[in-house]
Amino acid sequence: MIQQGKCFVLALVVALPMIFTGCAAVEVQRVDASKEIALTDRWNAKDSELVATAMIEDMLSFPWIAKHNTRYQQRPTVVIQRVGNESHEEIEVATFINDLKRSLIRSGEVDFVALTQERRRVRKERAENEVHRRAGTGAASGQETGANYALSGVINSFVDSAGGKRVTSYQIDLKLIDMETNLEVWNGQKKIQKLQKKNKFLGIF
Repeated sequence: MIQQGKCFVLALVVALPMIFTGCAAVEVQRVDASKEIALTDRWNAKDSELVATAMIEDMLSFPWIAKHNTRYQQRPTVVIQRVGNESHEEIEVATFINDLKRSLIRSGEVDFVALTQERRRVRKERAENEVHRRAGTGAASGQETGANYALSGVINSFVDSAGGKRVTSYQIDLKLIDMETNLEVWNGQKKIQKLQKKNKFLGIF
């Protein structure tokens, strides 16, 4: 009987690693990048895309753009100054800025001026080009298009939890400033709210 017990324990010791290995197997599958897969209540790529699209649509619906077109008879030029992250989590602000840029350019209603870092890189390349390019080719210096308006903003968040539930709210505020007059011609706000329930078995969010 004792011998059988020892054999059972030995078999169990041998089998356990195999069982845990099988349970820990990872399955990966490709999914549609446009489909949202929300595993947590954290800010994600779909939030970034939806907020950028909605806020740019709102910005372009305000009177400033019609007034500009009437006065200058050409599309306004916009530059993104800064979008800060003051939320409780790390957010890839660069991704959100790129979503804003795409929405602006896709609209066809405004021209977009490259960001500060991009302009510096292009100027460096152009300076080298001036030295080495063949006459009559390449881009000339001093022909950049300046921005008429500067877009900036901030991402904030609020977290509240009770009774096994957690609500995470994100508030995104953007504003558009006329760079000639310093007038604020648009101020937009978008809110996202997410509810996450605690896992009954694990006791965690």
